[in-house]
Amino acid sequence: MDIKALAVFCGSKNGTKKIYRQHAAELGTWMGLKGITLIYGGGNKGIMGELSNAAMANNGFVVGVIPKLLLEWEHANDKISELIIVDDMHARKKIIYEKCDAALILSGGYGTLDELFEMLTWNQLAIHNKKIFIINSGGFYDHLLKHMQHLENEEFLYEPMSERILFFNDIESFTDHLN
Repeated sequence: MDIKALAVFCGSKNGTKKIYRQHAAELGTWMGLKGITLIYGGGNKGIMGELSNAAMANNGFVVGVIPKLLLEWEHANDKISELIIVDDMHARKKIIYEKCDAALILSGGYGTLDELFEMLTWNQLAIHNKKIFIINSGGFYDHLLKHMQHLENEEFLYEPMSERILFFNDIESFTDHLN
């Protein structure tokens, strides 16, 4: 799979486990070294900050897209390659989707899940056909995976879940999959 630009959705908080930040830093480092552009929410806090700063520290190209409303809340990262300030969350997501070849989900809260499910919905509706990956850091998404399997088992999905989304337990298994 040839990915030149990867959208990464993740938390603006660190969470409780060190592995969340560790996976963000590993992913950002790998992307920087591989020359894969990071497209993300533009923040400099939490996992978003770990990710973007690791990519920048490894000569990566990082594009942040942040709504005016979140400039202070997420502490816009002014040390990235390009920061796009938009009017609202809808514009943010649309630009991120347009600029990426695929999307990856790290640990996060409501916003991360919103972005995941909108991307999945748009994918299912054939608005785009971009692959979606989830890094299940320390089992963070175990419950979500079980629920998605339940959706499939109860025949609420139009195709097998694996047609739209792939789960990985760590960054190494994800990067191995792409090679």
